[in-house]
Amino acid sequence: MMKDRLSDLVKILTIVLFVTTSITSFSQEIPTDAAAISAGEALFNGNCKSCHRVKQKLVGPALAGVEGRAPSISWILEWVKNPAKKIASGDEYANKIYNEYNKSQMTAFTSYTDAQILSILAYVKSEAAKPDAPPPGKDPQVTGETGSGVPSSYMNTILGGMILILVLMLVILGLIVNALKRFLNQKELTAEDAEVVNSPYTFSSVTRSTGFIFLVTFLVASIGFKTVIDGLYSIGVQQDYQPKQPIAFSHKLHAGSYEINCKYCHTGVMKGKQANIPSPNICMNCHTQIKQESPEIQKIYAAIGYDPKTASYTGKQKPIEWVRIHNLPDLAYFNHAQHVNVGGIECQTCHGPIQEMEVVKQYSLLTMGWCIDCHRKTEVNTKDNAYYDKLNELHLSAKKSKMKVEDIGGLECAKCHY
Repeated sequence: MMKDRLSDLVKILTIVLFVTTSITSFSQEIPTDAAAISAGEALFNGNCKSCHRVKQKLVGPALAGVEGRAPSISWILEWVKNPAKKIASGDEYANKIYNEYNKSQMTAFTSYTDAQILSILAYVKSEAAKPDAPPPGKDPQVTGETGSGVPSSYMNTILGGMILILVLMLVILGLIVNALKRFLNQKELTAEDAEVVNSPYTFSSVTRSTGFIFLVTFLVASIGFKTVIDGLYSIGVQQDYQPKQPIAFSHKLHAGSYEINCKYCHTGVMKGKQANIPSPNICMNCHTQIKQESPEIQKIYAAIGYDPKTASYTGKQKPIEWVRIHNLPDLAYFNHAQHVNVGGIECQTCHGPIQEMEVVKQYSLLTMGWCIDCHRKTEVNTKDNAYYDKLNELHLSAKKSKMKVEDIGGLECAKCHY
């Protein structure tokens, strides 16, 4: 009797173990649905892209085919959550990767769930299956207003038009004078009158004439007036301002060549008013291992009190005195999260081709007129947002055109001046 019970218990445990193993194995399959791939893309771009590419080596290995190279999917899940533990356990494959990449230890993502890691793998697998795209062109389409601004362009047009009218008037006057000379020469004139009518034009007579003095006065006054107006409109405008920074950080290298997402370093851009200057801790995510000998990296070590020889902190710190480039006046309110997180605006829309800048400069005007012009042209993204459903319906029935930012209060003074 006892033997039969033990036999039944063994069968039950075997079935439970089999079901558990099957469920675990099933749950660790890489998903293929679009929602998982989309979620994985967001996670990859936000956290993995600074060190990995799908088809190319970067700081870490290319991830295409990782599900076939690694011992198992469960191994990948454990590695992502705690790579140091895997290395310390003596795992052969973990130590192989660790040594192959100069003992650069991957960041541990302890907060990631299995589902999130699997979604990243789903995105990697999806991208790996795509054919290689042709290299991008050297002329990226970047939205941004350049030049001297609307007021200056208006003044140039007005001044040019006035000069053109003045030239036409002079031509007409010349034709009239010649016609009058021919007419008077047909009459019987006294010697004195004939001398006056047929007197030649000389430099002295032209420069002393009332018309020439008026012309010179008009041109000088017009150019002076335009210069004053341009000067008034340029107060507070720092377009093309490009100061030298205490550490030569290259956006062309990081955001361009390595394609590190702007949001990885400027963490406040998705949740706050300021994009914030990146903390040196973010730099140290890579530079505890990479380019330690660089003089610019040494400046970071000196600022945060880090000794690369002992991989320890000395406690002696000093601030990095970055020079601010983009600076709106205190009377203007601007919220990065509202534009980037809610509006989905790309960084390049305002900051220009930042991925091509060795030294960052202020690309756009950032004036009130520049912002208003953007609000008048930019369409509100209402897709999959039930908040706008009724409003969009009313707008389309009234205007028969797509809803712009100005239609939802984007031109109200209190939106930016409070």
